[in-house]
Amino acid sequence: MRHVLAVLSLWSAVAGCQAPTTDRLVASSAPPEISGSAASAIAGDMVTKLAEQIGPGNNTIILKPDSSPFGQALEIALKSWGYAVATDQKTEGKTIPLAYVMDIYEGQVLVRMSTTNVELGRAYETTMSGASPASPLSVMRRG
Repeated sequence: MRHVLAVLSLWSAVAGCQAPTTDRLVASSAPPEISGSAASAIAGDMVTKLAEQIGPGNNTIILKPDSSPFGQALEIALKSWGYAVATDQKTEGKTIPLAYVMDIYEGQVLVRMSTTNVELGRAYETTMSGASPASPLSVMRRG
C-alpha cells in the first residue's frame, strides 16, 4: 500500500507538468486489458469525484479518448452526469479539457484524471465483476 501511495504522489507531482491546456490536449491512454466491468466501475467512481471538484454537468468536457474499454466507459459516465462531451471539435460556451492516464502497477490499476485546474489520482483493485478503490483519492488543485 505504501508503494502505491508513493507512486501516486510522485505521479501527481510529475503530472502537473503535463496538464492539458485549452490549446492542445494531452493524448489519453488506458491499457486495453482492463475488463469492461472494471473500466465502468472506475470511470463511474472517478467521474463522481471529478464532478465534486468541477461542479455540475453544465459544462462541455473536451476529451481525446482512446479506444480502450476505459475510454468508452469514461465518456458514458461523463454523459450520465450531464456533461456534454466533445472530441477535438470546436465548441462554444464553457469547456473543460480532460486528459486521463491509466496504468497497471504491482497488480493495481492507477488512474489519473487532469483538467487545467484539478488533478485526481487513485489506485484500484480489479476483479472479474468490477473494481474498488484501493487508496484514498489524491486531489491536486492548481492556481
